[in-house]
Amino acid sequence: MGLRETKKQQTRTAIADAALGLFLEHGFDRVTVAEVARRAGVSTNTAFNYFPAKEDLFFDRQAEAEEHLAALVRDRAPGACPVEAVRDGLLAALRANEPMLGLHPGAVRFWQVILDSPALRAREREIGERAEAALAVALAEHPPTAAEEGTGGADPLLPTLLAGAVAGTHRAVLREIRRRVMSGEPAARVRDTIAPAASGAFDRLCHGLHVADCTG
Repeated sequence: MGLRETKKQQTRTAIADAALGLFLEHGFDRVTVAEVARRAGVSTNTAFNYFPAKEDLFFDRQAEAEEHLAALVRDRAPGACPVEAVRDGLLAALRANEPMLGLHPGAVRFWQVILDSPALRAREREIGERAEAALAVALAEHPPTAAEEGTGGADPLLPTLLAGAVAGTHRAVLREIRRRVMSGEPAARVRDTIAPAASGAFDRLCHGLHVADCTG
């Protein structure tokens, strides 16, 4: 990364950090972009150049979140199940205590800001929808079985429907983490409870809801 790109990234980070501090302190709807710009030491126009909408200041890693599941599918080992790739990615994040999961003290206030703002709740839904759409594209381009490579799969709707199931399960896990953390449950207990349940849910998606009956 060159000097110009480094400075731009530093400016972007400074604006995002200033915004988050103000949002956590006052709530999203009570803070203006001009106030964010003043705290970051830049002009309002500069802030808008980096973040076209106010919601972008809060969800400054939106692009990464939207591509996360698709990247897990695209980057999985040849022949690996895409559902297992998403499952393993989530379990690895739990073991590493990844910040995006919210298993840290500041997460409660972050989530409360979202819950208090209709605009942020709407943007959060949009991020989930875009992540699901990106996952559908990844599943179409990198199908579940090697036999489907280059054929588009047995049904062109299959990637879209599978993406809904996989992304929906992933979102459900994150919602349960949020619910438990916001209710005051210790992070370690949340992690220990969620990990096996999430693993089981993704295994059911991969192998079928009635796998035990089928093998009997």
